[in-house]
Amino acid sequence: MENFEFCIGVNILFGKDQVENLPSVLSPYGKKVLLCYGGGSIKRIGLYDKIKDLLSDYEVYELSGIAPNPKIDSVREGVKLCREHGIDCILPVGGGSVIDCAKAIAAAVYYNGDPWQMILEQKPIEKALPIVTILTLAATGSEANSGAVISNPATNEKLGLGAPVLMPKASIMDPTYTFTVPAKQTAAACADIMSHLMEQYFVPKSSYMGDLLVEAVMKTIIKYAPVAAKEPDNYEARAQIMWGSSIGDNATLCNGNMLAVFGVHGMEHELSAHYDLTHGVGLAILTPAWMKYVIQKSPEVVIPRFAHFAKAVWGLEGENDSVLANNAIKAIENFFKTLELPQTLTEVGIDSSRFAEIAEHAHRTEMLEHAWIPLNAEDVISIFRMCL
Repeated sequence: MENFEFCIGVNILFGKDQVENLPSVLSPYGKKVLLCYGGGSIKRIGLYDKIKDLLSDYEVYELSGIAPNPKIDSVREGVKLCREHGIDCILPVGGGSVIDCAKAIAAAVYYNGDPWQMILEQKPIEKALPIVTILTLAATGSEANSGAVISNPATNEKLGLGAPVLMPKASIMDPTYTFTVPAKQTAAACADIMSHLMEQYFVPKSSYMGDLLVEAVMKTIIKYAPVAAKEPDNYEARAQIMWGSSIGDNATLCNGNMLAVFGVHGMEHELSAHYDLTHGVGLAILTPAWMKYVIQKSPEVVIPRFAHFAKAVWGLEGENDSVLANNAIKAIENFFKTLELPQTLTEVGIDSSRFAEIAEHAHRTEMLEHAWIPLNAEDVISIFRMCL
């Protein structure tokens, strides 16, 4: 096992009606709260009114309209509100996009300059406003980790930031708040979770325990994603997915593994930066193509690992590793088909006209040369073309 440091400071309140604890959870951080949310679904499910009632003794200011790929303009507006009103704590209510935006705001409040410059230049983040989250979409795990991703439409860039101080102080996770998430959005979210798990699994070196933990959560998502898509108010399915999402992207599963850049995530960030594509949809399209490409590029490394994946996660049998590896690709491709996710970039309106530009930027900014199977710009173009 590799050396690691592991400190998760977030207090997770999981289950039905945990929102009742919101006032006591917020009270240590002050009375001025910035409530952040997206398109208004929290109003349709009654959560907005519930929060306002619970926080009747607080000064609550609002930042709404945060996009699924959170934009830097929302960060700028949030920073402005925090400074104008002396905000003590940020309360993002929504999925990973809203929480990511809140993290960027929390850090940028203390940055003397434009928030995008802070992200672009990867300025050290040593101070941030406290964050308490209420999760309404299980996908990114942002409610229990210290990272975030922000888009800048002006430059067609989607970049990450992260620091220990961005870890939420507490996260309220009630699976019932995800009952109204549409089947297509649920499917895309589960593709995102699977991608987070795969980036901890397809690595230069993994531990025995790490493999077992990641495999367990993969199998959980594979089991419950179709259930949640067909039975949106199935509490057990929603709960399993919500917890799998949270532990799937905060290092709980992969401590001791030798990690590497995951090329699929980097490539998808570039696509969604240019086309505002739903992240999970892009990942579902790219993942099988990436697998087919790297199995040809580095068969001596990839085939044994994909064969193990076939047996341990999909329950496939056989003695021929090459056959098993290719059947594993078919299995995950069929899983995404079962969830009725798009299979090609053509289906989502993306053609090859900007592939060279996007691939070059991906190679320059996403550190793809440090991936499990290193990728250059030509590799990225080839994978994109496989997705048409």
